Amino acid sequence: MIRDPFLSTTGIHNFRDFGGWETGDGGRVKTGLLWRSGQHVRASDADLVAMDALGIRTVIDLRGESERERNPCRRSDAFDADVLAYEGETTSSPPHMDIDQNSTTEDFARQRMLAVYTRMPRNPAMIEMFGRYFRALDEREGASLVHCFAGKDRTGVAAMLVLHVLGVNRDKQMAEFLRTNDAPTLAVLRDQSVPGIEERLGRKLDEGAVMALLGVREEYLERWWSEVETEYGSLDAFLDGHLGVDEAMRERLIARFVA
Repeated sequence: MIRDPFLSTTGIHNFRDFGGWETGDGGRVKTGLLWRSGQHVRASDADLVAMDALGIRTVIDLRGESERERNPCRRSDAFDADVLAYEGETTSSPPHMDIDQNSTTEDFARQRMLAVYTRMPRNPAMIEMFGRYFRALDEREGASLVHCFAGKDRTGVAAMLVLHVLGVNRDKQMAEFLRTNDAPTLAVLRDQSVPGIEERLGRKLDEGAVMALLGVREEYLERWWSEVETEYGSLDAFLDGHLGVDEAMRERLIARFVA
């Protein structure tokens, strides 16, 4: 039976375990330790109970201060994980909200998303947070959760980076990235995003634009990879030189997260 990586939620989008992938040397990334999701501002009581049962000890919140203030995450009384977040802004707006009057067309919305992935490798705040994520995985016990607003762009890159370090090949990294499009909770993200976008535009978004903004595409991650290789030479050089993931840390992470 194929494992369903998605946690059943009604108010959190794209909550899933991104373990389970096979590595190049025949190992497999452990499940139950590496979680990812969108924000929790509208988490239901049942969602909070389900999240508490996961044993999450560290939450890495990739949103900036203004995003967190506008959309404070709901937590249960039992929640006792440490939350790591950036002291400032990580982006001018959530990537899928980075729109203007032309975003009612699918191609323009697609170009806006490609621009997000072009900028992200050079964003000092994201570089800092990706590095903090790896240090948390290296130093802290228990399961972790990484999330942003939608759990697909900043979070998608974060999950891809972890899988790369653990030895998962690029095809499977892309498959994990695209799995977002199978999330059964797209209505949650649509409800949290589309009304605000349409209010800013003063018009309705066409469906193609909605899906370009709320989903992910191969070309988005391919653009990120291309920009990293252009700017830093290789993904491994970026990880070592800018995120602090040297060979010793890589070996420790593999020992912990790969069976």
